[in-house]
Order: sequence, then structure tokens, then C-alpha cells
Amino acid sequence: MVVYLQPRAGNLHVRLLAHFMLAQLRIARPVGALDRSVGMYRKGLGLKEIGRFENHDGFDGVMLGRPDLHYHFEFTYCRAHPVVPTPTPEDLLVFYLPNVNEWQQVCVAVLEAGFVEVSSFNPYWRQRGRTFEDYDHYRIVLEQAEWEQS
Repeated sequence: MVVYLQPRAGNLHVRLLAHFMLAQLRIARPVGALDRSVGMYRKGLGLKEIGRFENHDGFDGVMLGRPDLHYHFEFTYCRAHPVVPTPTPEDLLVFYLPNVNEWQQVCVAVLEAGFVEVSSFNPYWRQRGRTFEDYDHYRIVLEQAEWEQS
């Protein structure tokens, strides 16, 4: 899923929502193997461990992010009833990397971290990007472009 918010002047609800979007966003994902997923995202996307918990009501988890980002990942594993991740080919996290050298470096890094390059279900993401999938079939798109609001 890709969500775009475009605040428009005069719409109080949208202005308030845009204000709250400055808050930290957590992307929580259940995974099949916690250490494997953490290693992939650390190495591939250059994220750092910013939090960890063990056996919190039967759940283990690790948060990855960086101080300069307004988002972070939380990967969880349920000890008693492991959840089998079931993402679809259209459940995407899209990273915009306008600098071509940085984009190429990150593409190499995610492959070296264990991500597999896959064909994007939506042909739009093939125009300027590459799509990668982790062991749990979660997908990321590395888009070689700057985000532009329309």
C-alpha cells in the first residue's frame, strides 16, 4: 500500500492531518524469523536498532530506524502463535532516492543483504525503480526519483 497525503489550504481536517504526519510513523510487520529480518533491513537500508523487547506478552520485537527519519520499522515474532506474513504484491514501501549514485548503492546493498529483486506487479514502478522482496515476501521499491507532489 502506498499512501500520499496532499494537504490543501482551507481544509482544516487535512491541515490537522498534515500537522500530525510530522509525528513518528511505525511500520509494524510480523516476521517468520526475527533476527534474519532485522539483519536484512539493517544491512540493506542502513537502519539502526532503536529498540528491542523480549517475551512481552509472548512477543519478541525489534525497532529499526534512524534519528533523522520520521518513520521506523517494528518487526515482531509471536512465540505462542507465530503469524505467517501474507503480504500481496501491491503492499509496497517506496523509498525515493533522487541521487543516482545513492540509488545504485542502496540497490546493491539490499541484494547483498538477502533481498531478491522481483518484477513489480504494477508496471509504473518499473519506469524509474526496482522492486525487492524480503524472506517474508514484503516488498520495497527503490525509486530513482525525487518525490513530487501533484
